[in-house]
Amino acid sequence: MLSKLTKLNIAKNRILRNIQPLNRTTQISLNECNHRINYNTLKSKLNLPETRNSAVDGYGISYKSFLNNPKNRFKVVASAKAGKPYPKKIMAREAIEIYTGAILPKGVDTVVMFEKCERVDSKLWIKEDIKRYQNVRPVGENIKKGEIIVKKGDILNPSHIGQLAASGNNEIQVFKKVKVAIISTGDEIVNLTGQKKSYGQIYDSNRPMLKSIFNRNYLEILDMGIVKDTKIALVNKYLKCLSKCDVVISSGGASEGIEDHTQSALKHIGAESLVWRLAIKPGKPIGAGILGKKLIFCLPGNPVAAFVCSKFLIKPALIKMAGGNNFTSFFLKIPSGFEYTKKIGRTEFLRARIENIGLKSVVLLHGRKGAGVISSLIGSDGLVEIPYNKKSVCKGEILKFYPFEHKGI
Repeated sequence: MLSKLTKLNIAKNRILRNIQPLNRTTQISLNECNHRINYNTLKSKLNLPETRNSAVDGYGISYKSFLNNPKNRFKVVASAKAGKPYPKKIMAREAIEIYTGAILPKGVDTVVMFEKCERVDSKLWIKEDIKRYQNVRPVGENIKKGEIIVKKGDILNPSHIGQLAASGNNEIQVFKKVKVAIISTGDEIVNLTGQKKSYGQIYDSNRPMLKSIFNRNYLEILDMGIVKDTKIALVNKYLKCLSKCDVVISSGGASEGIEDHTQSALKHIGAESLVWRLAIKPGKPIGAGILGKKLIFCLPGNPVAAFVCSKFLIKPALIKMAGGNNFTSFFLKIPSGFEYTKKIGRTEFLRARIENIGLKSVVLLHGRKGAGVISSLIGSDGLVEIPYNKKSVCKGEILKFYPFEHKGI
């Protein structure tokens, strides 16, 4: 008897409930931190900027002096640049030539841009009304001392790294990488290198694709090769991978055919089944099990199905195990530019692209259909979701669109 299909969100939450961060940490320099997962909440060690400074190139004056000076005439007495502050006070009706980032000297509270002034030698005229504190960066405008920069579980990105550097943080405690083994199953698949492809065989595309999907700096990927379509071979491969890694991801052999052995292999090694068969298309024949604190994912052999399941089910689990705190897939809500019908009872993820028409955007289907048509992913901007209870989609209907990471800026 076939098992009941599990909705994607239920499967995802069930897996997340059953795993905890591995909680192994290491100290690394800021230069090594890109896309590592932060362990401690980090705060700024200083105000940024530490002093009031100019936001533009222009002239610094006292606003009160401007109000008391009917002809708006000033005498330029000095200049200041970033890293070269002027040490003296600027008096009434005096001005200082000042450049972006330069510290405001005493007596200056307002900066007027060069183009709004007229200057002859040291004589300066301000040609229009101004506001007090204009073009002045206050102390702590960027970030204040003690303000949180990055929280525990955040995946460190270039923005975090720039702010951490500016605020005096250099040595960063991060979670250690989660070790992930990737294998392919099947008598019909061969390696791209070192093997000759016979009639009826195909090159292994899933393993290279999965290694690319999970090529993240918080993960350590071990390529564990191809395993034959027998239960004992798969059992031995799972045990070998589990002895080396925290997570095992296999592709192929996850459905219910005679040559599909993943479920019996998981049972044989004593793993508890968390998920088997999802109510999604493509990607229905997927299994997930847990043995102690270690996870085993059994992906379908069809490449697009393996791709979809990796993005929506495996990626959040790996982020949590690696210490991360964001398990939600980013999506946009965009009007449909197509019509579509399907059966109720499975959520469908279709390859799609965005077309910008004037000031509007619509999502359109892309490529040929089929869970094995990997070429349909090429040229797609992402995946569009057709909900579980939807029977049809009309043009103009708002749908969730999940953009591919490599298609962003």
